[in-house]
Amino acid sequence: MSSSSPTETVSATIAVFAGDGVGPEVVAEARKVLDAVASRFGCAFNYRELLIGGIAIDTYGIPLRDEDIETARAVDACLLGAVGGPKWDDPDAKVRPEQGLLRIRKSLGLYANLRPVAVLDALLDATSLKPEVLKGTDLIVVRELTGGLYFGRPSHQWRERRGRAAVDTLVYHELEIERIARLAFELARTRRGKLTSVDKANVLSSSRLWRAVVSEVSADYPEIDLEHMLIDAMTMKLIQQPSVYDVIVTENMFGDILTDEASVLGGSIGVLPSASLGAAATSGKRAGLYEPIHGSAPDIAGLGKANPVGMILSAAMMLRMSLGLDDEASAVERAVFDTIASGLTTPDLRGGTATTSSFGDMVASRVAGI
Repeated sequence: MSSSSPTETVSATIAVFAGDGVGPEVVAEARKVLDAVASRFGCAFNYRELLIGGIAIDTYGIPLRDEDIETARAVDACLLGAVGGPKWDDPDAKVRPEQGLLRIRKSLGLYANLRPVAVLDALLDATSLKPEVLKGTDLIVVRELTGGLYFGRPSHQWRERRGRAAVDTLVYHELEIERIARLAFELARTRRGKLTSVDKANVLSSSRLWRAVVSEVSADYPEIDLEHMLIDAMTMKLIQQPSVYDVIVTENMFGDILTDEASVLGGSIGVLPSASLGAAATSGKRAGLYEPIHGSAPDIAGLGKANPVGMILSAAMMLRMSLGLDDEASAVERAVFDTIASGLTTPDLRGGTATTSSFGDMVASRVAGI
């Protein structure tokens, strides 16, 4: 049964930033699956196609226009493919594709990035790790998204008598830490009740504040088992014992690194979705930007080799978290998992032979019940 009433037609407007590289290819498959959802469940999805990243630089001279930010604010949710590529990789360039991604996150108030990692039994042999180490892994990393090194000022390079120098500034405020911690604790309440907070409190003042605030917030969640772990130990434990973790919360740069490391657990970086979320509205829904974590993969762009799973599962997260369509999201997830279990995979998973489009076709058919 759909999460909406039988007589109610759910209508949503979705901003689509296909972006660069393989972004347009995987976004096309997510839209194909969403169209199957609309057909089966009686939803209506309206799309606003917008530019971000390198293609926006080529078209407008900037990685993201003000008017497109306003459009993104006005819609129900946003989908994003990927940004960047060799064409725009000049480290001295003042305008870079990634600036568009950072700006939209900041402009929409998206302070939390959620990246789930669930290892499917069908993919236990798809990585170099032992199946017995991976089995049962089902965790989610909650990454603070608008603070830390990526946004600190000053951040620049200069030349002095002895050579070049550079500085980046790591700043965190109590309120930033408290809101991400509360989201992580609330998430742990809906899962297995365990939260691991990752920092570098033995060296960094910002991490000592992080640990103190997370500990204070934990008093409101006595039923949650909280542990603190240093980032260097976490990078080791995540590979050694991934199945023991439930919810992991950490700051911006540590989360960026940990989630890329966690991508090897699922067999390919191409299978992992993400959601960047803002504060909850009174309805309980959250503004969100949904994207796979794999990047633009320019080496395979246009070849039909890109894995659309991360993008399709990101669309499923959008259905659940921003549109409140739980049953529809579950239908998409089941279709993806069943397709993989049937043996159909793209080349990044055990050398599969499916194309980006043929995999999306199969998932859409399963969603539609064909």
